[in-house]
Amino acid sequence: MKKSLVALAFGTLALGMSEFVMMGILPDIALSLGVSIPEAGHLISAYALGVCFGAPLTVLVARTRPLKYILLVLAGLIVAGNLCAAAAPNYWTLMAMRFVSGLPHGAFFGVGSIVAERVADPGKRAGAVSVMIVGMTVANLFGVPLGTYISHALTWRATFAIVAVWGAVALLLIRMWVPALPALPDTGLRGQFRFLRSLAPWLVLLSVMLGNGGIFCWYSYVGPLMVRTSGFAADDLTLVVMLAGFGMFAGNIVGGRYADRFTPERVVCCTLGVACLALLAIFFGAQVRDLSLALMCLTAACLFCVSSPQQLLILENSRGGEMLGAALVQVAFNLGNALGAYCGGLPIERGLDYRYTALPGAAFVFVGMLTVLIYLKKYPRHAAR
Repeated sequence: MKKSLVALAFGTLALGMSEFVMMGILPDIALSLGVSIPEAGHLISAYALGVCFGAPLTVLVARTRPLKYILLVLAGLIVAGNLCAAAAPNYWTLMAMRFVSGLPHGAFFGVGSIVAERVADPGKRAGAVSVMIVGMTVANLFGVPLGTYISHALTWRATFAIVAVWGAVALLLIRMWVPALPALPDTGLRGQFRFLRSLAPWLVLLSVMLGNGGIFCWYSYVGPLMVRTSGFAADDLTLVVMLAGFGMFAGNIVGGRYADRFTPERVVCCTLGVACLALLAIFFGAQVRDLSLALMCLTAACLFCVSSPQQLLILENSRGGEMLGAALVQVAFNLGNALGAYCGGLPIERGLDYRYTALPGAAFVFVGMLTVLIYLKKYPRHAAR
């Protein structure tokens, strides 16, 4: 395995912990800062806003810079944002630092995907991108449970400090192991957006937003579903979440491998089809403990099985604006998360069982699959790509 890909994976691990650990430490932050849990939940939204602003901002400011330089600056932002979050004296300062912590997220994935594609062996481009993304899955498997435990045992500030240390390690490894690649050709600011005139990138971004958003309709409420519907004890949730993280890890590896063997769009289409069926099965079979657990692992695997193929698809359809295109995938991912969490909560607000979160999720994923089918029909793969 190339050292440069390992360095990128360390960066995505830090980003994964920074993004997802908030779900486990919200009660601790709310108690410490004297705010309600819903108010503390706005800290998650602040990070997502940072992701959405950071991607186009990086293109505006750094599109002519060498790729390694951009990665080093973004890793530095990971360190600074989380260190300042650890030292935040009040709620509003923490809110601002969560926004800053989100700024490098989409841009790091965007630039990292370009670097991974360039250093990959022939015929292994999706596999290389999946190695970069594996850090995000490891964050869900080990990093988030560890950060939650440290927050409970010590303080939530220590959790953010650990994320900052991990970001510093990523910065060091990027400096040592990522080769000095030249900047992308300067097509001008307008040239960066030219690829959006085509329907192809919009279909890819829609598949990201709808597919991931559909899964997050269910995954946003997986904890109470597993306890109140499937019958698991609250003490079992740490292990349950770790199993979901293992599913994400395995799905990411499988997605990268098969996207190189077949084509990225076929892998995305088949995976979304499996996810749609799995969500329907969750609706009908969530009361059965073992079945619910197996379906959770399968659906979590689908969530990351499409990650590297989708990153590769957007790179193929954004020539001249690759940095913006690859970063927009993360924007679409986060918009899907927000949309999914909202729509998944609608049945619960009406007093329905938590298994009903899977129904709007299946509908979203199905429409996401249709966008990929349209892409397959309209843009058949050819030698020039």
